[in-house]
Amino acid sequence: MEAPASFLFFRADLFYWIGVLVGGYYVYKVLSELVGIIRLRLVDNLAVLGPYLNTWAVITGATDGIGKAYAEALARRGMKVALISRSQEKLDKVASEIKDKFKVETKTIVADFGNRENIYSNIKAGLEGLEIGILVNNVGASYDYPEYFLEIPDLDNKIDMLININIISMCKMTQLVLPRMVERSKGIIINVSSMSGVIPFPFLNLYSASKAFQSFFSQALGVEYKDKGILVQTVQPYFVVTKLSKLRRTSFFKPSPEQYVKYALNSLSLETVTSGYPSHAIAMLFFKHFPTWLVRKAIINTFLKTRMHFLKKLKEN
Repeated sequence: MEAPASFLFFRADLFYWIGVLVGGYYVYKVLSELVGIIRLRLVDNLAVLGPYLNTWAVITGATDGIGKAYAEALARRGMKVALISRSQEKLDKVASEIKDKFKVETKTIVADFGNRENIYSNIKAGLEGLEIGILVNNVGASYDYPEYFLEIPDLDNKIDMLININIISMCKMTQLVLPRMVERSKGIIINVSSMSGVIPFPFLNLYSASKAFQSFFSQALGVEYKDKGILVQTVQPYFVVTKLSKLRRTSFFKPSPEQYVKYALNSLSLETVTSGYPSHAIAMLFFKHFPTWLVRKAIINTFLKTRMHFLKKLKEN
């Protein structure tokens, strides 16, 4: 027995409107995210730092790249800065530059986050007595070049190093600083993760997995302590021209650390999870809304080309 023509028409009409609603919702989501990207360029949101101007900002990995840019940006706003890194020479140089340029108090603490023996007791002693308003967990480590897991040079040490620097440091620094913030019901924690913590990056799998830990730890922490007056922001950059990324030239998708931090700081309180930079937010849209197979293929092709280029240069040298 054939279905009545009216029923078939109704069913086709229903599917049509379901398609319209789903398509409309998808367009709405993409447009709302684009509005958020534009807002990063237009809104001056740094008034959120006002309550913290007489407190200290603590930055790990503070002598280069994004960490140094955060230290300078916060000092420019009048905050005192405590810089933590493994080289006293570099720390002294950056601290002197910041003090001369921004006329703020600085403090340096030497810590090699790759070797966790005794460093956190030393950091705790160095931070004793400081009223810490902002913690920037920035220190990080990656591979020398994209590589298959079993072919990573000195794999045992690389595993330990990435866990110590990318995972243990964020947990331990938060453990040191958060209690006093909770007591005062005021504080900001900025955790610098990576877009590779959102989208799995083959050939950087250890790094990508450690950044995924950072992103989940940070977002869960923010939910736990929001009602206690603590703002936790998860920052997920794409490529930034730093020593870690080994990039040398800036471009639309590859800003300088200073350019990146300018926009990332502007997103404080507007976005608890942010790509930080407008073009990085556009890249995130691509990763989130394009077919998974296409995104994965683009990532694999990029990193395999980078791997081949590095190995070729290694042989030539």
